[in-house]
Amino acid sequence: MRILVTGAAGFLGSHLCERLLLEGHQVIGMDNFITGSPDNLVHLAGNPNFLFIRHDVANFIFVPGKVNAVLHFASPASPNPASPYGYTNLPIQTMKAGALGTHNTLGVARAHSARYLLASTSEIYGDPLEHPQKESYWGHVDPIGLRSVYDESKRFAEALTMAYHRYHGLNTGIVRIFNTYGPRMRLDDGRVVPNFIQQALRGEPLTIYGDGTQTRSFCYVDDLIEGIYRLLLSEEHMPVNMGNPEEMSIMQFAHVINRVVGNAAGITHKPAMLAGDDPKKRQPDISRAKQILDWEPKIPLEEGIRLTIPYFKNKLGIL
Repeated sequence: MRILVTGAAGFLGSHLCERLLLEGHQVIGMDNFITGSPDNLVHLAGNPNFLFIRHDVANFIFVPGKVNAVLHFASPASPNPASPYGYTNLPIQTMKAGALGTHNTLGVARAHSARYLLASTSEIYGDPLEHPQKESYWGHVDPIGLRSVYDESKRFAEALTMAYHRYHGLNTGIVRIFNTYGPRMRLDDGRVVPNFIQQALRGEPLTIYGDGTQTRSFCYVDDLIEGIYRLLLSEEHMPVNMGNPEEMSIMQFAHVINRVVGNAAGITHKPAMLAGDDPKKRQPDISRAKQILDWEPKIPLEEGIRLTIPYFKNKLGIL
């Protein structure tokens, strides 16, 4: 296939481009580098099956030649207000990527009768009252809170995708992505994985904001990309959760990082800096992914952290 991937220079987008090329497809990568990095694509330079277009998906999209599939992965994604790349600091751009970007990429897919896959998020569930979260759960979301620019843009994107499917008969799919980690994460995006790994590699105590009882589940990037690829090749139209169903507290996660890195500096606590609608619990129910795609994560957390550490060492200049 000839496949358009938006957000191609981002963490997930770059891994997705790499996987699609390995499967023998032609890939058109698109990014405006607002949060993505050219470094994430440098290893694809010179590949005759890879074409890169620098473009903002909020503007009309023209792609030369036939397109068989469109994967819309362009959006700021970090919730951390301390990061310049967090979506609370890029509110308008985030809304445009989710609204205008989805509209424009759906237009490309419709023009080419292409398969369309939307990268949605566990954030559409908000601070959930159901645990773990199933695709049938409608969510508990503040429509005007600090996080709403991301949450609501993704909820709108899902609604628009389903409208194109129902009204135009477009072959669409939606993946709801839960916490994912691995090489090519931004070191400065403020999320817990890069923060903890950097502190551990420097021999510093890991900083936990609050009591550390808030929970997350962490999926290694290769596992997630495998699931996304299977969803792309499927005929599934309804949303599918993808992530690791093994939930742990931030405190437990900090101990794992220190153990794997060999950091004896321990943990330090600081006052909570959470937005009022920050989810206290986050855990996917992946029953549909298992049933429809025969997919579930395979890589244990400690192994995934070991696979991620060399990337951070290289970026930090640690031998």
